[in-house]
Amino acid sequence: IKNTLQKSNPISGNTCVILSNYMVLNHKEKMVISWICYLTGPITFLENILVLVVIGSSARLRQRPSYLFIGSLALADVLASCFFPISFLAFHISNSCDSPKTYLLKLAGVTMAFTGSVGSLLLTAMDRYICIHQAPNYKLLLTHRRATLAIVALWAVAITISFLPLMGWRCKRNTCSRLFPFIDQIYLCSWTGLLLAVLVFILMAYALIMWRAHQHEANMRTPQARNMTLGRQVRMRLDIHLAQTLGLILLILVVCWLPVLSFMVVDVFQQLTREQQRAFAFCCTLCLVNSAINPLLYALRCRELRRAFMRLLGFTDRFRPWMVWLWSKGNITCIYNQGRGDGDGQTDNKESNISAGSTSESHARYDMRHNTCAI
Repeated sequence: IKNTLQKSNPISGNTCVILSNYMVLNHKEKMVISWICYLTGPITFLENILVLVVIGSSARLRQRPSYLFIGSLALADVLASCFFPISFLAFHISNSCDSPKTYLLKLAGVTMAFTGSVGSLLLTAMDRYICIHQAPNYKLLLTHRRATLAIVALWAVAITISFLPLMGWRCKRNTCSRLFPFIDQIYLCSWTGLLLAVLVFILMAYALIMWRAHQHEANMRTPQARNMTLGRQVRMRLDIHLAQTLGLILLILVVCWLPVLSFMVVDVFQQLTREQQRAFAFCCTLCLVNSAINPLLYALRCRELRRAFMRLLGFTDRFRPWMVWLWSKGNITCIYNQGRGDGDGQTDNKESNISAGSTSESHARYDMRHNTCAI
């Protein structure tokens, strides 16, 4: 077997010997990582498949750019839940001695999934930014066609970048990464820089959204807040509640991705030790954990997705009283009001003139009657 692999290896030296330099986990570490992958992988797959089924079964949701981006994120995380555990466990746990092409093909699948996931997070962040800062022009700026083109462009870039090593961009003897076999350090540096830039844009978008939410929170405390229209009050309450959710999103994003990207940056500039390689293997599982958390943060918290899920199960009529009661308690974490009138959310129907003392049920009814975007 070794002789066969050696003949098929374009890089000098035996493939198994080369790969063994990256198989650094001991028995206990293998057991821990196995349990993480065995638990997180199926959960991630089922969560995101559920999101795709709900969005795909609703013609209304399929027409909204916000849910197209959430669907793209769910698709990327489904791929991550399939590619990452299989390739990661085969390499680190089973010590699989693949040929360079086979290994790079597996790595390309993982790279494509995580690149698509982070890229979809960027599209979602930009969607929410436009929704907050350009509310009156949201439907004009972000049409269904533009959203579709953005998703197609994202996946075209993700696929192209991911398969570059398989198409020939491999390392020479003195430029190989200490984290990934056969991967050139320049390629790794380029991919890491791309992801860091995307994460910075995501952080900037959410920081601007939180700044707007802070402004609205200050306005809600002024005496003039009593004279605001219902539409504007609903928007401000949504912005304030959104800021709390965004803080959690940013924390999880940084915790899951910063350790992995930090190791990749260090690998470009210095020789990593075996202890650092082992720490990197554990940090990689955080990316899979992020894919498991994404549907909880971006999809399952959305009221319209929950309504579509209930309709899919046929529970809408049976549980309608309970659903109305829950919505009336201010469970509006995901829907941002986009009135058909001016930027304050005013409309020409009589509900826009409801006083600030109106019931919370009126708030829920007002929000459901208007065009909305998911945040």
